[in-house]
Amino acid sequence: MITLVLTNRNRDLRIVEKCLQSLHEQTCVDFELFLVDYGSNKGYKSQLETLLKLYPKIQYIDCPVEGQLWHKCRAINIALQQTNTPYFLVGDIDLIFAPTFIENAIRLAKPNEVHYFQYGFLSQEESLANKNFGSYELAFRGSEEVTGTTLFPTTALKVLHGYDEFYHGWGAEDTDVHIRMKNAGNAIFFYDKAVLVKHQWHPKVYRSKFSKHPFHSKLERINHSYMLLSYRAQRTIVNQNIDWGSPTLKEDYEKLTSIYRYIHIKCTLIEVNALLAQMANFNNEVILIEITPLSLSDKVKNILKHLFGRKHQLLYNMEVVNNLLLEAIIKQFRNNPYSHTFNRSQKSIQLKMYFK
Repeated sequence: MITLVLTNRNRDLRIVEKCLQSLHEQTCVDFELFLVDYGSNKGYKSQLETLLKLYPKIQYIDCPVEGQLWHKCRAINIALQQTNTPYFLVGDIDLIFAPTFIENAIRLAKPNEVHYFQYGFLSQEESLANKNFGSYELAFRGSEEVTGTTLFPTTALKVLHGYDEFYHGWGAEDTDVHIRMKNAGNAIFFYDKAVLVKHQWHPKVYRSKFSKHPFHSKLERINHSYMLLSYRAQRTIVNQNIDWGSPTLKEDYEKLTSIYRYIHIKCTLIEVNALLAQMANFNNEVILIEITPLSLSDKVKNILKHLFGRKHQLLYNMEVVNNLLLEAIIKQFRNNPYSHTFNRSQKSIQLKMYFK
């Protein structure tokens, strides 16, 4: 038996419905299905939950992490920790599955083997159409580098502590787990005899600094370099110093509604670096941190001091401050309840976190 997990954040409900309906119409129903919603906004979530009433067999996990970086690996691992079936299948919420997809996955499933499936990509126009699976015409086929839908032996994946939860945002997490499974002695197979999953077109709404969601301008490149280091080090087991697949407890996130301490600093190198170091000392308290640029008058004074060779403040660009703060969260505090916003028009960063 197989457990399939889908992860979601604010994905167009028309796309979600097509995905779920394709799984509802499988020729083989011998599978369990988790849908992990990781941080959709409240209005959207209400509509999603209404849709899910049409599919009562879906095990829905609501992670109330709005205002956090997208963290697909943690969302997957939360479902993995609850999985008791011999095989675990990771899919994408923007796919349409062939009616025989689960049937084929069960046939392929073997201990010590990992199988992943070729994507067929639909155009924007084709994605909006309502057709049966076979009638959707492909714009192009994905290569072996598209690793998003993968079938794992559950125990083998759990031995490696699942997906590496360092990865936030987008990029490399799927390839990383393939590398580590191979390093651990599992065979990796690419299924391209037929296209069993078709990808619905959608805009990349989260991968932009103009989005309201937390965004790190260099994170995809960092993810790729991190993956290459894992490859060179022949890494297998990850998440060794954290509770991987840790659930997002509602009572912990409710603590963010009350603030124990407010900290306001300017974007000077000294103040920002001091804050990043001091964060390790916060414990069992909710802190609201606000970071802003120097005022215009202070900025002018600082420039004049620099011009006249006097001691002056070294300043961080606010985009750099945003990236540094998000990196600290990823490396040290990613399991803490938090909400992060960067208002680029007002040049103000706010981080609210419950330091456990």
